[in-house]
This record gives sequence, C-alpha cells and structure tokens, in this order.
Amino acid sequence: MSHKIQIFDTTLRDGEQVPGCQLATEEKVIIARELEALGVDVIEAGFPISSPGDFLSVVEISKAVKETIVCGLTRARKEDIDVAAEALHHAKYGRIHTGIGSSDIHIKHKFKSNREDVLEQAIWAVQYAKGKGYEVEFYAEDAGRADLAFLARMIEAVIAAGADVVNIPDTTGYCLPHLYGKRIQYLVENVKNIEKAIISVHCHNDLGLATANTLSGLINGARQAEVTLNGIGERAGNTALEEVAMAIQTHKDLDLYTNIKSERIYEISQLVAGLMRMPVQANKAIVGKNAFAHSSGIHQDGFLKHAENYEIINPADVGVPSSSIVLTARSGRAALKHRAELLGHHVEGEELNMLYENFLMVADEKKMVNDADLIALMASLPVLINK
Repeated sequence: MSHKIQIFDTTLRDGEQVPGCQLATEEKVIIARELEALGVDVIEAGFPISSPGDFLSVVEISKAVKETIVCGLTRARKEDIDVAAEALHHAKYGRIHTGIGSSDIHIKHKFKSNREDVLEQAIWAVQYAKGKGYEVEFYAEDAGRADLAFLARMIEAVIAAGADVVNIPDTTGYCLPHLYGKRIQYLVENVKNIEKAIISVHCHNDLGLATANTLSGLINGARQAEVTLNGIGERAGNTALEEVAMAIQTHKDLDLYTNIKSERIYEISQLVAGLMRMPVQANKAIVGKNAFAHSSGIHQDGFLKHAENYEIINPADVGVPSSSIVLTARSGRAALKHRAELLGHHVEGEELNMLYENFLMVADEKKMVNDADLIALMASLPVLINK
C-alpha cells in the first residue's frame, strides 16, 4: 500500500530566519500562493507573536490561501498561543504549532527546569491550543538528542492531550540517518497511542544529512516532512523540499507519494531565491544551474547516446527546460560535434579533429567555450584545412 506524505513547508518561517532573507508581507503572500499551487499540504506562515510584521503575514496568508492548511508557530506559552489563534482567524484550515524542548541539554540549559515540569508544560500547551478550535501540532525540540524513553513518554502524553501531529525535530542536525530512523521506529513501536497522530520529521542540515535523515524518518513510519525551498534555513539550512519530493518520486519502491506538482519546482525555487536575495548554489541538487549540466567528455558522450546514462530525473519533470552540454577542456568530440550541429554546422572526420584541436586551445585559455567562440572556430576551419 502506498502512503501519502504530507509536505509541511516552513520556507516562510524557518527559512526566513536566514539573516538578510526577510520578506515583506506582500512577498510572503506571493510565495504562499505559489506553494499552494505547488501542492504543499501545510504552510507554516510565521511566528505570530515574534513581531507585528509576522502577525500580519499570518493573517494575510490565511486570507489568501484557499485549501492548504495555514500554520502559526508558538512556544508553550499562553500569550503565544492566544496571538497565533488570533492571527489564524481567517484561515479555512488552521494549525497551531506549539512545543518545548525534549532533550536534557535544552531542559537544563535553556529552560533551567526538569523533565517533569517540562512535561507538564507540554501537556498544558497542547490542551490550551486545542481549545482554540484548530489542529494542533506539537514539536519536541531537540528530539534528535533526547533520551528516547522520555521522548516516548512526552509524545504519548501530548497525543493524549489532543495533539494531531507530533514533530520529532533534529533541531541541531546531529543525527545520522540510521539512528534518526531508529528514533522514529522506536516511537512507532513504544508510544501506545501513536496511531492517533501523524509523526512529522523536521531535520536541519548541520552535517549535510537533513534530506537523508528525513527520508529515513519517512521510511520508518513518519508521514509528514517539514521542508523549505532550496533547503534554506538557520545555520546550514533545513531539509530541501525539492530533494524529498523528487527522491520519493524517483524511488517508487518506497511506496510513498506526495501531492507536489514537480513541474513547478524550478519556477518557485527561482522565485524564492530572487525575493529572498539568496542565490541557489550552482551544484544544488534538483534546482542548481549545474544539476542537469554535463561537461566531462565521458559523461557528455554517454548522455548524448541515452540521457538516462547520466540523468535519473528528466529536467522537464521539475520545470527545467532542458539539460545542457557545457563545453570545457574536459569535453570530448561527441559534445563538440553535437554543439556545432545545433549551430547549423555538420563536421566529421579530419574537419572534426581539426576543430577539436583548436577548441582545446581556446578551452584551456577561456575555461568555458560559448557559442560565439565556437562560431569563430568554425569560421576559421576552411583556412586551417587548406593550409
């Protein structure tokens, strides 16, 4: 049986916490509408109590979004929950996302408290949020480093208190994939009422493992993935929406699926990069400019013979117009011939050899040969051959 994975996008909350990437309310609404068109299930629109701007953004997104759940983040505090509930007033489907630390590190050094008091606060926060009439998601902050038995106890208690979703964050990006997966498996097997809630995974990328950890959590029973576009977020970022969506789409054997309309991914990736003034790194999976670019001669030859030799995703499936053959000193004759033919020149045999020799000299000097360079080389061919 294939399992639906809910995509919880936190680009507008966790993603916007990147220094210098703050958005105006109007910009947030533009992105929220595109997220809904993309097919995300939940949009975390902001942290309403944090600022008047964030409060207004949650209000306006709640008005603009038609069918997607709109979520507001809170701490386990009455004033936070009250403000979030007010901000969500216009949402057709609203969710309050409240929680507290679950690791002994957070309990001792952040809250200056103890396990019992933190557990009591967690239960109270869920009950109070539930009374506002919205869905409630509970986050057990720093669950990646929490004592497993205590974490299970906390999750069981908040589900009993009314939590619809339980979020198991790897807040610091500490976990390794197999260990994070075992945490989710442990909760599935040891929390008696776990079937009454959806398990959510929220992973950070401090060790470059956010996507791997997220997938491991989903494989082991989680049914919601918390992600951001382009993997933006505090420090090293969050799990990238596009990576999770395409990993699931590519690996049919996982028996998982999402509602993401993958052909819209590249367009919204570029929109977010532009509005947040945070360019996508060239080698970023799925949406980087080099994700479907080929420059090595061996790769280019194999790709030109059959694209699946070197591409596991059709670029059109994520909204990228086409793959690209980049001409560098590492390129071979097959790529050079292909590019020349695209420019209307058919070269074979000795003519191709001559062109290739001169191409390599230009490529060593310029690093990358563009169409204008290639046209100039082609124009010089008859002279060179006549010599």
